Amino acid sequence: MTATTTDIVATDRALQPPLYAKRDIALVRGAGAVLWDSDGREYIDVMSNYGVNVLGHAHPAVTAAITEQAGLLLNVHQSFASDTRAKFLEVLLAASPDGLTRAFLSNSGTEAIEAGLKFARVATGKTKLVAARGGYHGRTIGALAATADKKYREPFANILPQAVHVPFNDLDQLHEAIDADTAAIVLEPIQGEGGIHVPDDGYLAGAAQIARDAGALLIFDEVQTALRTGTIFACQHEGVTPDILCTAKGLANGVPIGATLLTEPIASAMGGGVHGSTFGGNPLACAAGLATLQAIQNEGLLAASDARGERLRQGILALNSPKVRAVRGRGLMIGVEFKTRVTPILKGLQDRGVLALPAGSLIIRFLPPLVITDEQVDQVLAALGETLA
Repeated sequence: MTATTTDIVATDRALQPPLYAKRDIALVRGAGAVLWDSDGREYIDVMSNYGVNVLGHAHPAVTAAITEQAGLLLNVHQSFASDTRAKFLEVLLAASPDGLTRAFLSNSGTEAIEAGLKFARVATGKTKLVAARGGYHGRTIGALAATADKKYREPFANILPQAVHVPFNDLDQLHEAIDADTAAIVLEPIQGEGGIHVPDDGYLAGAAQIARDAGALLIFDEVQTALRTGTIFACQHEGVTPDILCTAKGLANGVPIGATLLTEPIASAMGGGVHGSTFGGNPLACAAGLATLQAIQNEGLLAASDARGERLRQGILALNSPKVRAVRGRGLMIGVEFKTRVTPILKGLQDRGVLALPAGSLIIRFLPPLVITDEQVDQVLAALGETLA
């Protein structure tokens, strides 16, 4: 007997702790930028599983790579070499900002950040962090220290490492916060969960200079920004190379993976036993990551993301809704700030076959797959227009 949507949703709720705001639909299949629920209803996906599925769902190149690798070898600890891992690392680092020459592989964004913070402490011998308000860096203890939002921090405040939080996009206050005890400045090149805030030109370069002058490191959190702003990494728009770059989410199009990229001096400061991961760098994830990077490059999807992102931004502005306060972003990383709470708007979009996600109570994030079509963008715009009307 086939389980009904009611049965699936009820089981899901009953067997998991209540950590998530549930949507009461069960997603069972996807193709490209489209998802289907257990009742057969179709949705355009403009949330990409919080930015993960940059190639959409069931991309044939990724599916083929996973299938082939699953029949060969699933896991090889990083104390052994792997042909799949080696090729993935070559392609990833070749596409990365100049100067990032080594990579530690893990399984998620927060793990990538946690590794970066540990590496910064080892390389500098210092412990203090400086990060931006509105930034989100993960929920493990180290990553949580760099995250400013009280709703994540307060239950664990007494055990968090020392961190100072300053306004994003303010070099003066960043300069005032850093001192001789600072190990690293941690920044998102574009703030994601904080509301899709793009900094002024020169901010990232200025942060790099402030870090250098203080003998601290610069860590870029590109967990969400990688692959969707028209370049492989968002910091490449400004030509700024950090000491450490942390990424995950879209890197393997849905297969769990994280990467902490390092300059040679930082890598040279590491020794055996400083960090590790049992599952990190496994061949299955690396095969998916390699296929993802190659598909993005072979299909010209970075340029396409710029064009589709502009179509979406301009279309939202053209709605001329009095409920919209601001539209901002870069590529297919777009935030729409409203004058009212967005929960009813998200519900209205879902009812009209569009899945989007919030960034706080007043902002909706649009993080579509890079493979979204012009026609699908127009359908999203029509649904948003109807919802706001």
